This record gives sequence, C-alpha cells and structure tokens, in this order.
Amino acid sequence: MNILLIGSGGREHALAWKIRQSSRCSNLYIAPGNAGTALVGENVTIAADNFPALGRFCLDKKIILVVVGPEAPLVQGIRDYFESAAALAHILLVGPGKAGALLEGSKDFSKQFMVRHGVPTAKARTFQAHESAAALAYLEACKPPIVLKADGLAAGKGVIISPTIEEAKQAIHEMLVEKKFGEASAKVLIEEFLDGIELSVFVLTDGEDYVILPEAKDYKRIGDDDTGPNTGGMGAVSPVAFAGSAFMQKVEAQVIVPTINGLKKDGIPYKGFIFIGLMNVNDEPFVIEYNARMGDPETEAVMTRIDSDLVELLEACAKGELKNKSISINPHYAVTVIMASGGYPDKFEKEYCFGLDSATPARVFHAGTAAKDNHVVNAGGRVLAITGNASTLEKAAHQAYETVSRISWKDVYYRKDIGQDLARIEKALNRNP
Repeated sequence: MNILLIGSGGREHALAWKIRQSSRCSNLYIAPGNAGTALVGENVTIAADNFPALGRFCLDKKIILVVVGPEAPLVQGIRDYFESAAALAHILLVGPGKAGALLEGSKDFSKQFMVRHGVPTAKARTFQAHESAAALAYLEACKPPIVLKADGLAAGKGVIISPTIEEAKQAIHEMLVEKKFGEASAKVLIEEFLDGIELSVFVLTDGEDYVILPEAKDYKRIGDDDTGPNTGGMGAVSPVAFAGSAFMQKVEAQVIVPTINGLKKDGIPYKGFIFIGLMNVNDEPFVIEYNARMGDPETEAVMTRIDSDLVELLEACAKGELKNKSISINPHYAVTVIMASGGYPDKFEKEYCFGLDSATPARVFHAGTAAKDNHVVNAGGRVLAITGNASTLEKAAHQAYETVSRISWKDVYYRKDIGQDLARIEKALNRNP
C-alpha cells in the first residue's frame, strides 16, 4: 500500500524507518520530512497543517494509509477534515479526531477527564487570565515545589516547576498576564508536585482494543543531572528498570483500561496512539499528562525494540481491528541521545554543516535537519537522535555516545548522562532482588 506519514522530526524519521521495513509498504511519502526521512522514503513539500494540499496529494498518489506524527495537525482536526470530505473519507488514518486530541490539546480537559474516570493523577486547579489574583491567592495555600502547566500546546515547554511560592507567583504572572506561551497559557493549571520518577507509556488503540508498546524514560531538562529549563526532550531509554511487570500491570489496570473506557463513555472515537506520561510514586502510577501521538525522543528508542510489522498494527488500528492483535518486543536496550543546536531551548544558530558516517555503531535519526548544497545542516533546536541498541544498558549507551563523538558542528550540545540514573537503579535492584 502507499503510505503518507505527516511530520518532520526525529519521531517521524524513526516511524518512517520502521514503516519502510514492512512488506505491506509499497511507497512511503513524508510531508514535509527532513534530511533523514529522505533516506527511507520520498519527502513532499507540504506543511503538516495544509489539509487541502495533503488531501489532494493522497488522491493523486492513491494513498491507502495516513499516519499523523505530530500533535498540532491532530488538535487542528486533520481526521475531521478527511472524514468530512467524501473523496477522502475512505482513506485509513492513524490519529484521533479533534475531540480525542483534546486529551493533549487542553491540560484542563485532560485533568477533568482523569478525575471523571478515576484515573490516578495529581490534584490541580485551573485559572484563566482574569483570575490571576485568585491564582496568586491559591498559591499561598500550596506546598512547594509547585507545578504550573500551560493549558494548550507549547512544544513540550509549557511546564514550569517552581521551588518556592514567590517563584511560582512570578511564573503565574508571566504565563497568565504576560502570555509567556501565547494562547497556550490563556489557562494555567496549578498542580500538586508528585515526588517520583517519570515514565512514558505508549498505547495503540482503535477505541475498543489496544496493544501496549515498549515503555521509555525521557530526559526533559537541558542539563546533566536534570538541571536547567525543560526542552522537548534530550534523550530516552527503553526498557525502564523501575517499570517491572507488577508495576506495568498496575498501569494497565488503573490507567490504560479506565482511559479507553472513559473515551467510550464520553462518546469520543479514538484510533491512534495515546502517550501516557506517568509518575512512579512509591510503585504506584499517577498520570502527569496525556498526548495524542508518540513521544519524541522516545519514539527513536521504542521503534528499535519492536520486532512486529508496524504497518500491520497501524492498518488494524485504523480499521478498528486490533482485537486479538499482539506485539513482539525484543529485550535489547535502546539509549537515545539528542544532539542539539547550541543555545537550545532558547536562541540558536542554524545551517551549520556537518558530516555523517554511515558506518556508525548506533542509528542516526534526523530531527531538525535539512539538505543544503548537498550537505546536511542543522535546521532546528534538536538536530539528531542517536540511538544505540545492545544487550545491556551500559553497552547501548556506549554505542550511542561513541557515535555522538564522531559527529560535530559549531556549538553542538548534548547531555552526557543519559541512562546513568537508570543504570544506578538497575544495580540497586540487582543487589536487592
């Protein structure tokens, strides 16, 4: 079948890499893609939010299956657009409609959804711009550290953890009054801080049935030892030492099943990925957030651990035929290290050239890259996602960092501690079986 993958980041390169392995895939197109996706499919210069052009392209190329990578077109209603057009309604699509994408598009909506359906989560209260005085008063009764979340999409950077009430007040003013994140912070959630370890769980569902993909841990802070501001993600590891079978059974029973049942109860059709951001608090799962797509950079780790034909699963999802489907996952570790432009997540310079050796020990997934004058250049904040795979966490990390050491451009930056915390946890668990 002919497949169209929408998006241009490292997540999309990893998805394209996995999709291309399927015997079910005849031709793979990526809109708009990057320098890496061009190595496994054909890039198409159509923006992810240009629904009419994407629709015309699907008809021209006889596309059977559309896979939506990023959140923005989902929140903007790409499924709704395709389903409402008679000429496009037959095309299979992986990704929820506007109603389902609100799980990610509105932190307030998702929080109310969790409360309504008994999904364990932190206590929170939502405030709008005209309620800034009430928000400041509410903070007085909060125990720091305090979590502040922009309600809307903020490219993974709309969460602030304030260590003091005074800093939280300043952040609330910047978000609600000064619109630090634009319309995304027209509403802000003030949320209870959960003391635990984060985990990303991924589910592919057709709204009735589901398969659970490999879990991962990502690293959101820019600096080693989780210091500095949040980014879109500076690395990922899969599997995760503290997410054993007993914990994952709790996740399935207490989070995944109530989430899918909740969607059904609310009358929200859902065919696509649900990325559940969790906190492990004393071996109990609490949901931090939902996302309506795969994570980035977790996808770059997770895809390398899936042995099943991904296209078969995506097709079954889009057709509503996931019942009795299973997924084969290999036991090897995956460690992904993000190589970023210097200055990210703030200002950074673009279009620095760099070379790529095809014989590197680890896989090189492109994120913010472009082709210019027969060279690959950095075109975004997060540029490459280097993924090592091996039988141990240490070996996979060594693979990744060995490859990182062979690639360079002006002001390149990366964290040097990806996976080290999990290695310490593994050692502790092995000492205390």
